[in-house]
Amino acid sequence: MSEGRIIRVDMTDQSVSIDPFPEEWHLLGGRALSAKILLAECDATCDPLGPDNVLVVAPGALAGTSAPTSGRISIGGKSPLTGGIKEANAGGNPGQDLMKLGYRAIIVKGQPGDRDKRWALDVTEEGATLKDATEYKGLWNYALIGELAKTYSATASFISIGPAGELELLGASVACTDQEKERHPVRHAGRGGLGAVMGSKCLKYVSVDAAKKPARAPADREAFIAATRTTSKAYLEGPRPMQHGTSTSVGMAQILNTFPYKNRIEGQSPDAETLDGHRIIESFETRGGGMHNCQTGCIVKCSNVVHDEDGNYKTSALEFETLTLLGSNCGLASWEDVADLDRLCDDIGLDTIETGAAIGVYMDSGAMEFGDAEGAKHLMREIAEGSDVGRTIGNGAVATGKRQKHHRVPTVRGQAIPAWDPRPLKATGVTYLTSPQGADHTAGLVVNPGLAPEDMPAASRDNQVINAAIDSSGFCMFLMLNLDQVRTLYSAFFGEECTRKAIFAMGWQCLEDEWEFNRRAGFKREDDVMPDCMMQDAIGPQKVVFDVDPEIVAKTYEPYEPDEAFWSKGGTG
Repeated sequence: MSEGRIIRVDMTDQSVSIDPFPEEWHLLGGRALSAKILLAECDATCDPLGPDNVLVVAPGALAGTSAPTSGRISIGGKSPLTGGIKEANAGGNPGQDLMKLGYRAIIVKGQPGDRDKRWALDVTEEGATLKDATEYKGLWNYALIGELAKTYSATASFISIGPAGELELLGASVACTDQEKERHPVRHAGRGGLGAVMGSKCLKYVSVDAAKKPARAPADREAFIAATRTTSKAYLEGPRPMQHGTSTSVGMAQILNTFPYKNRIEGQSPDAETLDGHRIIESFETRGGGMHNCQTGCIVKCSNVVHDEDGNYKTSALEFETLTLLGSNCGLASWEDVADLDRLCDDIGLDTIETGAAIGVYMDSGAMEFGDAEGAKHLMREIAEGSDVGRTIGNGAVATGKRQKHHRVPTVRGQAIPAWDPRPLKATGVTYLTSPQGADHTAGLVVNPGLAPEDMPAASRDNQVINAAIDSSGFCMFLMLNLDQVRTLYSAFFGEECTRKAIFAMGWQCLEDEWEFNRRAGFKREDDVMPDCMMQDAIGPQKVVFDVDPEIVAKTYEPYEPDEAFWSKGGTG
């Protein structure tokens, strides 16, 4: 079953064309599709912020269907932060809407001659058009969506950048609107600086109006309905660990010594209790807010909606990674302050992980006291204004370390290490080193601190393959599907058997395509190195460092056949 179209945009001459979707890619979506396009059409040696980089917007292969929690979207390109291939994944409704309209991808190339103008891409069932959007230049994301809501249909969803993206800062994110009627711009494809790539194209936003288009029709309707019901039932009758969101992971992370404190000098924070997401849950009773689904059709509902003391909306969702990197990592003690910073990141268009790591490095250099919440908020505003220090922080942890002449910079391939610390979680460290994405926990998180070194490559490799396949499908990791469940849904929807061999190959080939892009970009195995602070600065009662032998790490790249246990594993992240 082949369907779909590709929207091609050339920003150099502002031309738009629509091509048929290649038959040989008909099972691909999301991350795997982005990797195929970039490997085929993007010069891996290009300037990431120049005209030769390619920005890819690719919904998952099953987005826009009636399958639960299946509408996630991938943003891809060459990362200006890592210098390699990058995919950043987001929820919200744009992925669902693009696929309901039959658009499998948007490919944006080139660069306008007039760098002061801004452009918008409007996507409807009739086609796609570019139009002048200079009137929205410099607007923060919330203000932008507020203005667009006045002129677009209530059924439209949006993909946008804030001032950080327009300034081409390397920590810039791409925002997608959620499914609430206000269409909050809070579902971010955060990692790798892809907001800067979108900004380099002078593309301020993309609107997608699917009107009231129905869900995509499966080839085998009865089988697909049965599979979706089975999938939903399995989740809803299971343990549902994400029913209160990721913010409640603070306690577990504290126990595992992976709740970084003050630029990762320790793995535990004395303020863990006041940063714990359970405090956020308690606030729902007096302030309102609560848990909701970020996209239409989601049954996980892991996203919290946070209100201020007066009961007014503040932000969504305040995640574990944000509480960690912008909270404990910066010595902050209050989740309320982190909520303010989260709102600023969403509004300005910044990755909370990279920004929190950069502020942590800045504080560690002595330029600002750890725990200075108001100072951190002021820095955020400086980022939006484009001041010297603001640009530095907005360009990420490595740029901040260079400016401050500070050696303690916890990054891999230029990208900040997430909350999950590679010293107690060494197999996760193996993922950071070998993933084409750099330090990214969603590439293949392994939460098993007691794992023997010789078992780490297999654990990392399994999770990387599974996550690559799930990121390609459109499903959320928190639905906890294994690949047998995913392939059953593929088989019913596309009307052809998706075997174990095929679904495994999809995940593995995605990694191979991404590794090949990085090889063309100049990366070598010698680049798979942790920063000194992860190998020398011990944390926790057992004084752990990252000390996995490079020869063991290298085994992660070896092709393999999955064992039976592989098929019972779900996505991690």
